[in-house]
Amino acid sequence: MSFEELGPTFVKLGQVLATRPDLVPEEYIAEFEKLHDRVQPLPFEKIQTILEDEFGTDLKDVFEFVDPNPLGSASIAQVHAARLATGEKVVLKVQRPGIIRKIADDLDVLYMLAELLERYLPEARPLNPVIVVSEFFKALQLETNFIVEANNLRRFSENFSSEKNPVNAAVKIPKVYLELSTERVLVMEALPGIPLSQDNALRQEGVDPHEIIRIGLRTYLKMVFIDGFFHGDLHAGNVLVMPDNKVGLIDFGVVGRLNPKTQASIANMLLALSKEDYDRLALEYVDLAPFTDKVNVELFARELRELIAPFFGLTLKNFNAGKVLMSSASIASRHHLTVPAELMIFFKSIVAIEGLGRRIDKDFDFLQASLEFTGEIVKHQLDPQRLLTDFGQLMRESGHLINALPRQLSFLLRKMNSPDYAQRLDVPALDDLKKSVEVSFNLLFLGVIIGSLIVSGSLIYAFPGDFHRILGMPTLSFILYFIAGVLGIVGFFNYIRKP
Repeated sequence: MSFEELGPTFVKLGQVLATRPDLVPEEYIAEFEKLHDRVQPLPFEKIQTILEDEFGTDLKDVFEFVDPNPLGSASIAQVHAARLATGEKVVLKVQRPGIIRKIADDLDVLYMLAELLERYLPEARPLNPVIVVSEFFKALQLETNFIVEANNLRRFSENFSSEKNPVNAAVKIPKVYLELSTERVLVMEALPGIPLSQDNALRQEGVDPHEIIRIGLRTYLKMVFIDGFFHGDLHAGNVLVMPDNKVGLIDFGVVGRLNPKTQASIANMLLALSKEDYDRLALEYVDLAPFTDKVNVELFARELRELIAPFFGLTLKNFNAGKVLMSSASIASRHHLTVPAELMIFFKSIVAIEGLGRRIDKDFDFLQASLEFTGEIVKHQLDPQRLLTDFGQLMRESGHLINALPRQLSFLLRKMNSPDYAQRLDVPALDDLKKSVEVSFNLLFLGVIIGSLIVSGSLIYAFPGDFHRILGMPTLSFILYFIAGVLGIVGFFNYIRKP
């Protein structure tokens, strides 16, 4: 409730944190999952003002009709049905006025809080709060620029345009009108489907629910393992069921991008999960994360086994593979592994896919259904054109290495022959030893000074003479004893604080 009251930036942040069990405890995950991105719609007059700013005061030149009643209203944008002057039915996604300034102000606050956390809360430093906010800022910056979403639509359309893949014919990506789209207004084709979130979506004539599951899963796996470019927010409201068992996808503001290495690691993760090979699963995490020598792979694999083994073999009714994988990311974080953001987007997308499957078939098993398509995935990995491309890249990189090697060796030899050349050797344990030796010598020196003061004071006290006395002893002896006492207290505190 607090995040919703704080506004759109914090709603988006909460939704992101809900997918990061490696950063946030489970009880907070459960709360953040309750966040919704629905707000009161703006009066059409304000939407019309933005349209006039982008297209001119005479909207009739571009739009024959714009429905003043919104199809949906979220924290960043409002969606309206419209018809172009040329007759095509379209959907307009219009940015809410002032939202960029609001987000910028909120992000200033988030950066300040993140810096305070890193400075004054040592437990938060391994989580890199400032880096988390920076990544969130980049993602939000892309999501609020509708030109980026228009380009995402264009890329998805190209990926599903080939007639060679049978799944392409069953998937519809809205046409984007790039010439009309701007940073604040996205113009795209209106699809004639019903959102899967509505109960009557699967009751349409000629629609087979199990065929919809099959097409949806094949579409998702194609995006992940073949294209390396997938929809990052596949909830039921963004999937349209169309006549003749066709599926439409909308809302491409959040996408995931996977390089070939990550694609291969994800495939190996799913295969390891299906065979209960927890050592392989742990090693895939280690390979994907930035290098660290702090991870104990055997202990990590054991904790993964304790997490997953009790649920192995259950159907979706009792087991959610996406949530288990997200929990495994939390374990990886505890073992000092930084989980890549794209992997967390993938895990979140699995949760969404399983949610879609559950709406149709209570016993839908994502893992088993995915493995049925592994043949197509392997076939793509072994595609001659792809192998030729990979081999070409390998040859180019090898050529760069061979060309650069003589120059690098020459530079290294010149550096070593320089009269000012010195090799620095850093041994972390030596720093602690150096501090201990310095403190010990300081205490020893202080002990010599204290001993000298006590001996001097005692010699003065031992010789008779007409001295001015304090507490029955010569004044100079009292002063020397007093200084020795103060130094002794200082030395004692330095000793107990010694590393």
